[in-house]
Amino acid sequence: MKVHIKFISLAIFMLFFISCDSKKSEKPSKIESSEQEVVAEDLHQVQVAIKGMTCEIGCARLIQSKLYKADGISYANISFADSSGVISFDQNRISEDEIKQIIERTAGGDIYSVASIEEVELSDEKLETQ
Repeated sequence: MKVHIKFISLAIFMLFFISCDSKKSEKPSKIESSEQEVVAEDLHQVQVAIKGMTCEIGCARLIQSKLYKADGISYANISFADSSGVISFDQNRISEDEIKQIIERTAGGDIYSVASIEEVELSDEKLETQ
């Protein structure tokens, strides 16, 4: 009887260690999870000409707030006085077409239109504030 108890105890002990080893191999290690691919920001800046704005607070600030809510936009300054805006964005996360769509869909989609989008040089001052 003592031999059977020792044998059963040894078998349970071995199964415990085997099962622990298999559980460890199923979980990714910290090293593996930290090696995920990281894509560097591809910052671009554009100047947009916007038609249809009639006021600073209701139009320009509304468009600006919609842009800031979009993933990938790091800076937006919409000027009612100039009917334009300057937008800095990560081209890996949002495109110029998507920016145009955000502006044109603001306030129901029938008020604002983008007359032009031109890429401008990214200024150092804006890079520091981002």
